Amino acid sequence: MDIPLSTIAVVGLGTMGTGIAEVLARSGREVIGIDIDDAAARQAVAALEASTARAVRRERITEEERRNILARFRTFSDLQAAADAELVIEVVPETYETKQQVFRELDAVVSPTAILATGTNALSVTRLAAESQHPERVLGLHFFNPAPVMKLVEVVSSVLTAPPAVAAVTELARQLGKEPVAVGDRPGFVADGLLFGYLNQAAAMYEANYASREDIDAAMKLGCGLPMGPLALLDLIGIDTARTVLEAMYRASHDRLHAPAPVLGQLSAAGLTGRKTGRGFYTYAEPGSPNVVPDALTPAQDAGAGAGRTVRSVGVAGSGTMASGIAEVFAKAGYDVVLAARSQEKADTAKGRIAKSLERSVTKGRLTAGARDETLARITASGSLDSFAEVDLAVEAVAEDLLVKQQLFATLDKVCRPGAVLATTTSSLPVVAIARATARPEDVVGMHFFNPAPAMKLVEVVRTVLTTDEVHATVREVCVKVRKHPVDCGDRAGFIVNALLFPYLNNAIKMVEEHYATLDDIDAAMKLGGGYPMGPFELLDVVGLDVSLAIEKVLHSEFRDPGLAPAPLLEHLVAAGCLGRKTGRGFREHARR
Repeated sequence: MDIPLSTIAVVGLGTMGTGIAEVLARSGREVIGIDIDDAAARQAVAALEASTARAVRRERITEEERRNILARFRTFSDLQAAADAELVIEVVPETYETKQQVFRELDAVVSPTAILATGTNALSVTRLAAESQHPERVLGLHFFNPAPVMKLVEVVSSVLTAPPAVAAVTELARQLGKEPVAVGDRPGFVADGLLFGYLNQAAAMYEANYASREDIDAAMKLGCGLPMGPLALLDLIGIDTARTVLEAMYRASHDRLHAPAPVLGQLSAAGLTGRKTGRGFYTYAEPGSPNVVPDALTPAQDAGAGAGRTVRSVGVAGSGTMASGIAEVFAKAGYDVVLAARSQEKADTAKGRIAKSLERSVTKGRLTAGARDETLARITASGSLDSFAEVDLAVEAVAEDLLVKQQLFATLDKVCRPGAVLATTTSSLPVVAIARATARPEDVVGMHFFNPAPAMKLVEVVRTVLTTDEVHATVREVCVKVRKHPVDCGDRAGFIVNALLFPYLNNAIKMVEEHYATLDDIDAAMKLGGGYPMGPFELLDVVGLDVSLAIEKVLHSEFRDPGLAPAPLLEHLVAAGCLGRKTGRGFREHARR
């Protein structure tokens, strides 16, 4: 199968087919576009004309190059047009019946040496190949939307696929400027296999009224650096499409995390499938528009404004990186800060860490020397919690150990004045269990900052069943004053970010355990296909495998879902002391600092 792949047919000229055709035509290939709908074919030509015209205006191609690209793209309404194609890529609707019909008809049209590729992201390539007279030439070629922009291409082999066919399309992908990733045949492959489980859990979180759509999306963008929130992404993908993918994944895995959240079925049945219809989780200006418009669920701009207690001074308990970062945040915003540690020496060291951080900001031109000095002057380092006697807000940032935090809050209860708000920065422990260590649990709230606190904009505000509205409003107001984005969530394991992030990381580990894909391919797939700033294994090594395992155990214990059980490989690495960057070895080797 040493085929040049210079003439390629694309069957199905929807958004994805049109994008693939553009990529191929720009690369110098002869492209045969086929669609039974003449309007779709005309729209595909118009889209290519428009995109190449933009490229000429931006001086990325010449007018002559544009004419050549357009000349290489021809459209037809009959599969007979694919007769001379060396590769056929089908991107017709995501049903077995439709795709199998295409493959059966192509068998009678194309050369026996032509390669047939399916663009499916949910259906079995093996099952589709079985319908062909030459199953050895059938494989999956999964582009990501928009195809001209996204670098990832998943090359999917079935047990029947001939290696030369895989090699040919892999080389084609590289010549197109894409990053091919080799994967086996299972629903979702790598990128969607990890992505759609995460999206499904976000939909279930929203359906349970745990957090608003706006807060879920903001939490994942600001807390994880993702380009889009999960619910906005579901609207972009199409809620009906997402449900189809999840159904296929669940049939293969029987994992409850892949069972489509009922809200996806309800919205699909109502025709509210996202941007393409103008309404899904959000409401859009018109069908196809990316512009979100207010609707009945849109929160009021001034909700809760002015309802909190006055906060002028803040106490931060702890001496680690998080405690010093939080103290820096409050001091920069103009609050008087008491930074208390178990000893004066530890407190002074923590303040010294803040001084170095501020100095770096001065060096980079982000802060003036005067502002640095004023910020440091607002921070008092103390070796005793007794110094919290007059603070209006006490923030705990000590070890993630329930007993340690309960003992500290029992002390704060005695030391802090009546009316002071007591906040814990826990990322995984029950806030109410910490609150009950005091005689005033109604004044206790979760205030989960993200690391590094001076840089990360997100704060998860966690209210328990006992937290008063006034205390909740106080913390939200303070977050805004320190230039953070507060999101509201209830008191359950993982809150928003960790509850969605760590099952995704755990599932990535399971892929490696099952020898489905390599660490490098999984990381590349999520960065290139999902726009993630880091791949899951890069992130696990940064977070720390011991920290990740602890959070996984908390999630599994709370929700009792078998799919949340920590991957054995994660447990084995932690037991071996391979904790990530901090030990020099985790999923990868790292240079010791």
